[in-house]
Amino acid sequence: MSARLNRTTPLPPQARPAVDPAELRTRVVHFGLGAFHRAHQAVYTEEAAARSGEPWGITAVAPRSARTVRALREQDFLYSLTERRPEGPRTRVVGAVLDALAMGPDAKAVTALLADPEVTVVTLTVTEKGYQRLASTGGLDTAAVAADLAADPDGPLTTVIGALAAGLAARIRAGGAPISVLSCDNMADNGAVLGRVVREFVDASSWPDRRRIGDRIAETVRFPATVVDRIVPATSDADRVAATAALGVRDELPVTAEPYRQWILEDSFAAARPPWELEGALFVKDVTPYQLTKLRLLNGSHSALAHLGTAAGHTTIADTMAADWGERLVRALCAEVAPTLPAGGPDPGAYADDLVVRFRNPAMHHLLRQIGSDGSLKITERWLPALRTLRARGTSTPVLELALAAWVFSTRPAGTDPVETVRTLLRVLGAPDLADDDALTGAVAARLPALRAGRIEF
Repeated sequence: MSARLNRTTPLPPQARPAVDPAELRTRVVHFGLGAFHRAHQAVYTEEAAARSGEPWGITAVAPRSARTVRALREQDFLYSLTERRPEGPRTRVVGAVLDALAMGPDAKAVTALLADPEVTVVTLTVTEKGYQRLASTGGLDTAAVAADLAADPDGPLTTVIGALAAGLAARIRAGGAPISVLSCDNMADNGAVLGRVVREFVDASSWPDRRRIGDRIAETVRFPATVVDRIVPATSDADRVAATAALGVRDELPVTAEPYRQWILEDSFAAARPPWELEGALFVKDVTPYQLTKLRLLNGSHSALAHLGTAAGHTTIADTMAADWGERLVRALCAEVAPTLPAGGPDPGAYADDLVVRFRNPAMHHLLRQIGSDGSLKITERWLPALRTLRARGTSTPVLELALAAWVFSTRPAGTDPVETVRTLLRVLGAPDLADDDALTGAVAARLPALRAGRIEF
């Protein structure tokens, strides 16, 4: 068996980290130790450190997976990234992560890091469900965080929002050095969303100084909005074998990704940050046009392909794009949704062209079940706002209706009345207005028989 990847194992020159991890210090804390962060923000941060000579290192906090923490520790926090290019894979090791903590067992260490004035940036990739929001209001679901609200803030907390709020409170009690906290999850206004749930957690807490903590958060903490983009499939056993072959050492935590990546950030920071622009990140005054374009065109198309492709018996995005309706679906959805996008963002037609190329990449094996997971949370951001806008204008929405029918079908509804089933599920999504739209629910229900037969009909 090959030796395990660590800081002492020899690597081919082209596979070595862009910067020596020994030269970095923890200045960024990241919640979420999944593949996306390791293929996106960690790469930008490593390159920013390498290009600037500044010691920007990351300590990553895993909300759940202690296994990933252990595996990273055994590899001196190194892992490989393979870009799946059409002409062939390219593998290298990333060295930006300096430590990994498990949110529960390492609670005191997490809080101490968040209070450390040398840490000036916190980033999050915890998926939409990690924000503990109510579908009806978008605010904090206090019932979902009730255990954390009642817990000792110095003890282990079970939610990212609780741990983050407690860490910011500890920072403020220790002097309150300014800090920026960035959501890198696929939500409209993700910065404002994160700021709101953190403030509402503080307000709902029993901390005697909660009012002062809330005031100081408003003064010293910024929550910039961001847009992140890179397709990162789930890692397979075949990926592990390929990484070992490319490196000459065994990597238990390889990640793979498409060549394309993008990061757009609201230029509103409270303290020092990595110079991510040296690696191509774009800082803008308002990310909204980029954010909505990505959510509604890329993420919206991804969800539509996932649910419709599954109904048609496909397993990956590339397989689904190879179907005679795959490209037509992407282009039709982009064209249908484009009128809901604000000015100032990418051209929707050119964006759709790029999506077709990216989704067709034969080297990518992005599983539909991965994209379709947590569909009820994802489509409320990706489809429903555009659907509301278009229907309010009296515009027809056949592609969104087809996609919504595929999601309904994916829930395996048991009801005998398809229209009532659609209404019930829309209410579960927190969309009673759409549930009461008889024309919409009827149109969605009318699509279900073809989907049951495995047919995708425009």
